Amino acid sequence: QKTPRGLHAIAEKIGAGCRSKTIFESRVPCGIWDGAPSEKDLILTRILWLEGLEDSNRSTHARFIYFHGTNHESNIGKPASHGCIRLKNADMLDLFNRVETGAQVYIE
Repeated sequence: QKTPRGLHAIAEKIGAGCRSKTIFESRVPCGIWDGAPSEKDLILTRILWLEGLEDSNRSTHARFIYFHGTNHESNIGKPASHGCIRLKNADMLDLFNRVETGAQVYIE
């Protein structure tokens, strides 16, 4: 499925205090990405877990749709996930530090 459109809120912030490029599996930190090429789309650095606020996107949280850092920064701006919004790791750190839980996000 694609990225759910419409109004969302930041439901949870995950990874505060972790190092940049921390690898998350099931939202649990489990190591640091060493920069090695990988076909796998890793969830890195921080997670902002979204909650849909409209009837058309109510499943966003249950689908585990996040903003998160990635090991494929060269693909930013190209559809390449199952719905998450991937950011460069430095941008993910910056965004994480700027928003609070409950902040609203509109995805076009």
